[in-house]
Amino acid sequence: MTAETEPTTQSTGSCCSPSGSCHGGAADVQIEPTDSVTTVYEVKGMTCGHCEGAVSEEISALGGVTSVEAVAATGRVTVSSKAPLAEDAVRAAVDEAGYELVGRAA
Repeated sequence: MTAETEPTTQSTGSCCSPSGSCHGGAADVQIEPTDSVTTVYEVKGMTCGHCEGAVSEEISALGGVTSVEAVAATGRVTVSSKAPLAEDAVRAAVDEAGYELVGRAA
């Protein structure tokens, strides 16, 4: 399942600097190619490549996840998995990374 919406306004500040700058580029973690379910989540607080990497790393550790792509500029995290993931598990992973899961992108 894939959901897409218009980008939302990002909050300022980050783990890297008061201005929210560190470096750019999406963090993409590919574990293994497979037929999968794709879900797009909205995550609040990502502002840089370091943020993307932290979120991607935590979500990729969830069982069944095959790939994660986090994009700070849009606040979107696209997750492919072998089966649908429990939202509370994704929320816990995002919280562990230090960010806030808003929910599935509409």
